[in-house]
Amino acid sequence: MAEVDAGAVAPLLEEFSAIETQLADPATHSDPAALKRLNKRYAALSPTVAAFREWQEASGDVEVAVEMAGEDASIAAELPAMREREAAAAEHLRRLLVPRDPDDDRDVILEVKAGEGGEESALFAGDLLRMYLRYAERRSWKTELLDATESDLGGYKDVRVAIHASGAPAPGEAPWARLKYEGGVHRVQRVPVTESQGRIHTSAAGVLVMPDLDDPEEVELDMNELKIDVFRSSGPGGQSVNTTDSAVRITHLPTGLVVSCQNEKSQLQNKESALRVLRSRLHQLAVEEAEAEASAHRRSQVRTVDRSERIRTYNFPENRIADHRTGFKAYNLDHVLDGDLDPVVQSAVDADEAARMAALGSGSS
Repeated sequence: MAEVDAGAVAPLLEEFSAIETQLADPATHSDPAALKRLNKRYAALSPTVAAFREWQEASGDVEVAVEMAGEDASIAAELPAMREREAAAAEHLRRLLVPRDPDDDRDVILEVKAGEGGEESALFAGDLLRMYLRYAERRSWKTELLDATESDLGGYKDVRVAIHASGAPAPGEAPWARLKYEGGVHRVQRVPVTESQGRIHTSAAGVLVMPDLDDPEEVELDMNELKIDVFRSSGPGGQSVNTTDSAVRITHLPTGLVVSCQNEKSQLQNKESALRVLRSRLHQLAVEEAEAEASAHRRSQVRTVDRSERIRTYNFPENRIADHRTGFKAYNLDHVLDGDLDPVVQSAVDADEAARMAALGSGSS
């Protein structure tokens, strides 16, 4: 019989059964927040429960076949295929039992910032933003522009968007589960529009991805630890685009984190947006600090890369995209920039899963 850690499955089965009972209780449906939370957890557990039941059935079939194989040659002939099915079911279940990122079912706040390269970097930041918006569109996700500072040539010095799933996504398919690997430095190689002699230049833009918290109370903010400044919104070239001090800058004094928002016309709306982003940044900071304290063999090789590292290169002359963490390379950059990002993302998902399974194996050996 293919081995499965029954001790790891038992509490999940108990939780799944308890949630089924709660969902069947009419009283649960009078609390929308609780109902949403239970449905989300139920959806997350369902694939593991289904995989366990499939493995149980396959294992039972093998046991019966072993008992009858000595008396029935046709059953003996089927036994190797049945063992393969049992082994495949066990492997599938083991993959689902690998510890998951607790934020995987969340939406995200994604920031793109121009880096080295001046206007060319800002234009590339605009290209990256469009790539993520097109990717969201392909996945039927909703997007919300939170804040943006445009450059003179139509790119972005920095831009921030929220990306939301539509409905309850399947496990591993929510925005955070797919986009968390995008954080880092993205490098572009191409002839800039500002280059008169056709020389290829290299510039870069930074991407920061954070979980968008469902409940503001998940991260407590002490207003006494915040420095809040207001100023006038500015557009390309720094010119004022508003006659009132509606833009807001919030500094979190204990950490030094600074968040600015100027996209909304109302100072109150900009303040709420800035607080929302600050909570997400503080949450992500706490997660990264916890990961840094964990033993090295239990951390994902993909998730724990230095956020300042170059993670990907976009080479326009060769129409090539290369991910430096996973070794992924393809010559369809034009398609990727149009939102066909799944193969690139999947290479990171697969590398992360392999690292988690390896850590789990080394921890149990």
